[in-house]
Amino acid sequence: MGDRSPKSVQKQAAQKQSKSNDANLKKQQLISSQQATKAKLAANKKN
Repeated sequence: MGDRSPKSVQKQAAQKQSKSNDANLKKQQLISSQQATKAKLAANKKN
C-alpha cells in the first residue's frame, strides 16, 4: 500500500493536475496552429 499522508496525497493530486494541464496546453496549441494554417490558406485564396 502507498503512503497516504496528506502531504503525499496532495503531491499526487498536483502531479495529476499538471499532467492534464500539459495535455490541454498541447491540445490548445495544436488547435490554434491548425486555425492559423486555415486562415493563411483562406487569405491566399482571396488574393
